[in-house]
Amino acid sequence: MDTQEKMEFTSFRWLALNLNLLLGLNLMFVKNVVPLLGLKTGGDMLYPIGIQNFEDLRKGGYVYVDKTALIHHLVSTGKYYFLSRPRRFGKSLLVSTMEAYFRGRRDLFAGLAIEALEKDWTDYPVLHLDLSGKKYDNPKALADVLNYHIKTWESFYGSGNAPDIETRFKQVIDNAYEKTHRQVVILVDEYDKPIVDNLGNSELVDYYKSTLQGFYSVMKAKDGNIRFGFLTGVSKIGKLSVFSGLNNLNDISMDAEYSDICGISERDLHECFDGSISELADANSLSLEDCYKRLKDMYDGYHFSEDTAGVYNPFSLLNTFRSKKFKEYWFETGTPTMLVKVMKQTSFDITTLSDNVVVSSATLSGMQDIVNRPVPLFFQTGYLTIKGYDSEYKEYRLGFPNDEVKNGFLNFIYSYYVPVNPAEDNTRVSRLSKALRAGRPEEFMRDLESLFANTSYQIQGDSEKNFQYAIYIIMELLGEYVEAERSTSNGRIDLLLQTSDYIYVIELKIDNTAEAALQQIEEKGYAKPFVNDPRKLFKIGVSFSTANRRIEDWVVV
Repeated sequence: MDTQEKMEFTSFRWLALNLNLLLGLNLMFVKNVVPLLGLKTGGDMLYPIGIQNFEDLRKGGYVYVDKTALIHHLVSTGKYYFLSRPRRFGKSLLVSTMEAYFRGRRDLFAGLAIEALEKDWTDYPVLHLDLSGKKYDNPKALADVLNYHIKTWESFYGSGNAPDIETRFKQVIDNAYEKTHRQVVILVDEYDKPIVDNLGNSELVDYYKSTLQGFYSVMKAKDGNIRFGFLTGVSKIGKLSVFSGLNNLNDISMDAEYSDICGISERDLHECFDGSISELADANSLSLEDCYKRLKDMYDGYHFSEDTAGVYNPFSLLNTFRSKKFKEYWFETGTPTMLVKVMKQTSFDITTLSDNVVVSSATLSGMQDIVNRPVPLFFQTGYLTIKGYDSEYKEYRLGFPNDEVKNGFLNFIYSYYVPVNPAEDNTRVSRLSKALRAGRPEEFMRDLESLFANTSYQIQGDSEKNFQYAIYIIMELLGEYVEAERSTSNGRIDLLLQTSDYIYVIELKIDNTAEAALQQIEEKGYAKPFVNDPRKLFKIGVSFSTANRRIEDWVVV
């Protein structure tokens, strides 16, 4: 780079940094494509998929969406923080970025907002505890991980003669402070993994809670020697008990100011990835407008606070740019087996999942009683998100954040409620959709009857509810508008299906006749709300036999 180019680069960098400060822009800097600016676009970009170390990301020339202004604000305005976010949302990278900052690694932050905001760049002793990457299936597992980290820290700062983990942790903090003459920074990644891994094992969960409580209480006891503490996890399960000693811990999980500290905002998307999106659109024969819409439908929609813009899942977004294919990347990295177990144990009404789960603010922020109140668990793990908020009654309305989560979740629970024959599953579901959209209710019911003719299908608990759930899942997967227990002035419609041209009012009767079901539709006036609707309406009465575990009869009018 000659002298003129250097002057131009310096001038541009000064302007960019000041724009970043004044306007809150997230500027992206990567290396070695455009000689003057060092920017990469589209196919030239390196996407940091699976890279959680900030130093590796920066030195490797990977794309980085600048969140450092938010980090600087955090460390400048408080001391102890807690943040929960779903898996694969960048929590580990955030912690790694904080570690680089507190170690005074100014070289890694060149061109980022924090370079101009921070003046001191002090090298603090950092104790980074990472609880991920371990299978916690016995009491010794957690002790081994804690002991490993303590030994690592002791090798740097000196060890004591204490027999227990808590006292050794205290000694490490004291030794680090005495050796460096600087307060200690404590960063904890995935604090809750030992607990989340064992939600079905209350004895082990209680043991881990007790162990972690004793460990984290050290932070309160050694407050004078601590500069900063930051703890992350997927959920708030056990947060109150685990951090009971840290009563000054600031939970920013639902703080609007930090809603996109992990994840990619709409602004980030346009500022950093326009080139990638253009290439994605070309690869899928989409217009640029349609490509943006599809990205939004698939991966946007996470709201961690009321009245905030949606956040994109970074893992799915970056994988889409890399592969140039729209897929359910986030969902494929983990299955909600525990959620389904909790859902079935609590008789959770799955038909409320599409934007109709209403909970109080107190319930949503608490995680103590998942046996009776599983919704906060769904929210914290990313399967539900905030769709609306009633400030008068302090109630949140929750639903699926996007199509990736919705389709992935419904496909996963499909086999729990629908009799599955893998050989013909896809064709049967498509036939049901075609029959509905063509206004052929008899054909629809014959295929549905055949589906439930599988004699191995076991209906447990509330048979009518389980049948409703099966129909709901099928219709949602088909993309049809479906409502269960639709309220009317004179009762509730068991199932309401709507297409662009047809309306289907379905009443279910367990161990009764289809005629009785149809009679209830007439007597209760379930079809009256649609009398002025130009679409053709069908009324369907269905009889389901618990003894035979199948549709016994049906009538269409």
